[in-house]
Amino acid sequence: MTSSARPRRSVLYMPGSNARALEKGRGLPADALILDLEDAVAPDTKELARNQIVAAVLAGGYGAREIIVRVNGLDTPWGQEDVAAIAGCGADAILLPKVESAAMVQKLEALMVSSGAAEDMAIMCMMETPLGVLRADEISGASGRLSCLVMGTSDLVKDLQAAHTPDRAPVLTSLSLCVLAARAYGLAIVDGVHLDLQDDSGFAASCRQGRELGFDGKTLIHPKTVAAANAAFAPSVDEIAWSQKIIAAHSEAAAEGKGVVVVDGKLIENLHVESAQRLVALAGKIEELASGAAH
Repeated sequence: MTSSARPRRSVLYMPGSNARALEKGRGLPADALILDLEDAVAPDTKELARNQIVAAVLAGGYGAREIIVRVNGLDTPWGQEDVAAIAGCGADAILLPKVESAAMVQKLEALMVSSGAAEDMAIMCMMETPLGVLRADEISGASGRLSCLVMGTSDLVKDLQAAHTPDRAPVLTSLSLCVLAARAYGLAIVDGVHLDLQDDSGFAASCRQGRELGFDGKTLIHPKTVAAANAAFAPSVDEIAWSQKIIAAHSEAAAEGKGVVVVDGKLIENLHVESAQRLVALAGKIEELASGAAH
């Protein structure tokens, strides 16, 4: 099963300099939290944020949520110290900003190893520059630790000198190139943030579009959007029922030596069954996460 099987419907950014937010994260129904040392943290509070994140993760209490720490770029005054500190705290993954080459991923991996990171600590990559998007293929194959690509559409729109539009037409090519690369290498991929917190219908449309494009979930900037993202990227009751129905019918047909089966007038082949199995597995993992996060 690829890393995309883990639920990442809602991936919420939380500033590492805000101790109250780090505490609040323990009770939010987000699938994953990005504890941020980069954009959300002013230069004079970088060290405080780093210490607070390490203490919060070591203290635990986040249940089954995936805990990701976004470090500063390795070429900044803080990046390498961030990696050294985070490597041993028990976070699930380190998120590297503005990734533009396989070499950047491999440099992070070497630093993680030298800092004593556990073998199962993953790497995630922010895809937020034109060069990064053009090299999505190279980046996605850079390391066995790589688990997920994270779109940074705000920076991308700025660098493209494009506009934020309701249909996101200016970034559709970039989004699709990154989805292609992620799926080619068995990685998960989460969509960029929706900046207007008052625009509920726009947020819903963005989630719907993201799911249609193939994203596993969406990065978020406010807890109030978690429930909507969870609903948008979760398999529906009808989808689960249909998937279970075609899995059972295909299994029955296979036992009788038939390779193809018709269910409710629709031709069902192996490819449909594989998609159905992935969806049912995801639904099961979402249930597990819900019960695990409550503990």
